[in-house]
Amino acid sequence: MTEWGPLEALKGEWEGTGGLDSAFSHSRGEVLSTPYLEKVEMKPFGPVDNGSQSLWGLDYHSAMWRDDEDAPFHTEVGYWLYDPATGEILRGFVVPRGITVLAGGTAAADARSFTMSAKIGDPNYSIGENKYLTKNASSVSYEVTITLNDDDTWSYSELTTLHMKEFADPFPHTDSNTLRRTA
Repeated sequence: MTEWGPLEALKGEWEGTGGLDSAFSHSRGEVLSTPYLEKVEMKPFGPVDNGSQSLWGLDYHSAMWRDDEDAPFHTEVGYWLYDPATGEILRGFVVPRGITVLAGGTAAADARSFTMSAKIGDPNYSIGENKYLTKNASSVSYEVTITLNDDDTWSYSELTTLHMKEFADPFPHTDSNTLRRTA
């Protein structure tokens, strides 16, 4: 393994055609499970030093399209980071709806699966959002599990728990996909 630990396997360009998004559709007024195509690019960098801490990372960009749309319905930019000294693994990203997330956890350098999470108000791994979202669809928690598969693919399963004005109880927005290397 390298300084990137389990992130080493994620370097490169990826595409997944079997994504599934389960979310509330405001235009239809109902929860839909929608298939999507996804493209992800992960470029390595590092180290980035914080005093005695050295982080190794991947600069990433992702976009997702429903099969009937020309423009992506979701994009993200951010960083995946790994601290080989402590095993801390992080994913920091921005979604252009006015949300920032810093999710974290720990993973051994040779881990084939790991989980990162964030909660609104957490002092370390937190979610920030704009005023509109806080009032109408607040992301109160986020969790993602990454699985590195033996066939040079990787999979993820995400759960974002929302407080939405349309529902009395917290709403579970889920996304999942398996991505294969394209470059």
